[in-house]
Amino acid sequence: MDRFVLESDNLEDYLAETEDIDYSNPAIRATADELFASAQDEIGFAKAAFEFVRDRVPHSWDIQGSRVTCRASDVLLYGEGICYAKSNLLCALLRRQGVPAGFSYQRLTWGDTPDTGYCLHALNAVYIRSLDRWVRLDARGNKPGIDARFSLEEERLAFPVRDHYGEIDYPTLYAYPHPKTLDTLKRSSDVLEMYRTGLPTEL
Repeated sequence: MDRFVLESDNLEDYLAETEDIDYSNPAIRATADELFASAQDEIGFAKAAFEFVRDRVPHSWDIQGSRVTCRASDVLLYGEGICYAKSNLLCALLRRQGVPAGFSYQRLTWGDTPDTGYCLHALNAVYIRSLDRWVRLDARGNKPGIDARFSLEEERLAFPVRDHYGEIDYPTLYAYPHPKTLDTLKRSSDVLEMYRTGLPTEL
């Protein structure tokens, strides 16, 4: 596991369906099935699902969208979400096809330097059975300056953590979305206002 710590030793917890990881939803099922059918194997499916969420579901801040999405099926339906919501969707797509998936978090500066404050960033952890190990994937969405990619070796995440700025790469791989991320989404009615002032700053 290298530097990672599993929240649960039971792999079934990383396959569970919840209110927000609602992979029995017909649209989630259809999308996951289509991505799975086009893949050659488990790794190909994980890559296809990751790239679908990264590229086909814009990050709300990038498009300046105000709609708050949380539940995986809503992220898919409305086609937008912040990293907390997009990680729910990727998790649901993977779990639909029996690929264990969870959540990982980083504490990052909100802007480029500590004086802008901090925010919590969400990404996914995926267990690749054929490799018998976990990999982390960041489906936030790319733009100039951000180039997250599917990688089984060196991580290619959206944001490198800068220790000297007080940023943190949390080691725990969670089976369920952290309550702070769900609470943030469910008590907010406008993404832009939430993104500016309402994001949690740490776990």
